[in-house]
Amino acid sequence: MSAQLIENVLQALVAGLLVGAIYGLMCVGLALIFGIMRVINFAQGDFMMVGMYAAFYLVLGLGTLLGFTGGVTPYVGILLTGPLLFVVGYAIHGALISQVSGTRSARLEGDGHYAQLILTLGIALIVQNAALIAFGSQLISIRTPLSSSAWTVPMLDGDVMLFINKARGVAALISVATIVALTFLIGRSRMGKALRASADNPDAATFMGIDVARAHRIAFGIGIAVTAIAGGLLATNLPFHPFVGIDYVIVMYAGVVLGGMGSIGGAFWGGMTIGLVQQLSTLILPTQLQNTAIFVVFLLIVFFRPQGFFGRVAERT
Repeated sequence: MSAQLIENVLQALVAGLLVGAIYGLMCVGLALIFGIMRVINFAQGDFMMVGMYAAFYLVLGLGTLLGFTGGVTPYVGILLTGPLLFVVGYAIHGALISQVSGTRSARLEGDGHYAQLILTLGIALIVQNAALIAFGSQLISIRTPLSSSAWTVPMLDGDVMLFINKARGVAALISVATIVALTFLIGRSRMGKALRASADNPDAATFMGIDVARAHRIAFGIGIAVTAIAGGLLATNLPFHPFVGIDYVIVMYAGVVLGGMGSIGGAFWGGMTIGLVQQLSTLILPTQLQNTAIFVVFLLIVFFRPQGFFGRVAERT
């Protein structure tokens, strides 16, 4: 195997891990909403798009009003999109999503899921067109000095040079740190216990004094916030527009299904898998066929392991 081929494979592998970490973060946001609320949110990609624009204008605001400069400024703005989009998600759930989920959807039985699909699709269309009116259709991105620089890692006695884009590297580290913080919140905190109880058995949680409706609002807000942060991180490497959410909502659902429906850790590894397949496929396929490679692998994994990486096998009765 030639040094050039080894370098190309390693470069694609590293790029896949870095992009996959961001994909994993956005998948976790969707998995959190589905795992706790059992709501299929087709507007998740569009909320991610709103997070991209929010991060863009927050970065501009930090740069002009507060005088923040340097490579850290974009990431401060991106992290601030989390609390902002949490408030948006919390409010939207209280005003709209709560009408077709939770105890209300239980009374509607099977019809409740149809109402959720129609409502979230309607929200997606409204958000897309509102963004088009407000921001226009031109491509924009979050500029950072790190995007045009890279760490150089010599390997094999200098015969192979590995280049790691600094913006992608920092974005991947922030993604992993966000996942760790979210895991601690869900697994160790009092709020996390309430969220898990509301997901496992809403009726029993209600009898134990947990406000299930409030837990669902918090879960929806956190899910939107996490995906918005992922969108902001992605915007430091790729340009975006008001309809960019359509492209990535497919990635989110593929990652959630690969990881196992309702598994937060599985969703992260599902997103990582998509990132790796996407980047490694460029070694043998044109860039335009990246998504084709993703769904070929997706279908193979679903065929041989329908429950996903971390899903439970359904018990036979």
